[in-house]
Amino acid sequence: MKTIQILDKKFSISIPASEIQLKIEELAEQLNSELHEKAVVFVVILNGAFMFASDLYKLVTLDSRISFLKLASYSGTSSSGQVKQLIGLNESLKDKTVVILEDIIDTGVTLDSILKQLKGFEPAEIKIATLLHKPDAYTFKHKIDYIGFSIPNDFIVGYGLDYDGFGRNLDSIYTVID
Repeated sequence: MKTIQILDKKFSISIPASEIQLKIEELAEQLNSELHEKAVVFVVILNGAFMFASDLYKLVTLDSRISFLKLASYSGTSSSGQVKQLIGLNESLKDKTVVILEDIIDTGVTLDSILKQLKGFEPAEIKIATLLHKPDAYTFKHKIDYIGFSIPNDFIVGYGLDYDGFGRNLDSIYTVID
């Protein structure tokens, strides 16, 4: 079992890079198949989803655009419960199929805030795609259309996810052990 140290915490590998890439290929195939006749705008939630979005978007064969939205709700290893919009959208979403790309959906607080904001742009529909989902932590009823992995309610890092800014560059996902 490979372990790493980030700041004051130890982590062990839970999802290797090879499994992540296979899952992203599956998600891209599903998106390409289901959305091929729609006007699609991918909305990437920064910072965490940048690696997922980059790898996924390279496999998307749809005529689509991509835009970025930066929000923050985490401090250390727990959600602050507050969501702040830091960087807004620069694409028209009116009458488009919007696909939100998230790195992880846990409580759903951030997702709920994003959905409320995006509905004001009058999209035709909003789909949600996430690499990781914590069903035991999820407190909302919004349908998540595309899920890479369902995981336990543990703190994780890697593949875009961080611990106080560190660990985003890891190509695998690690779970806190100490």
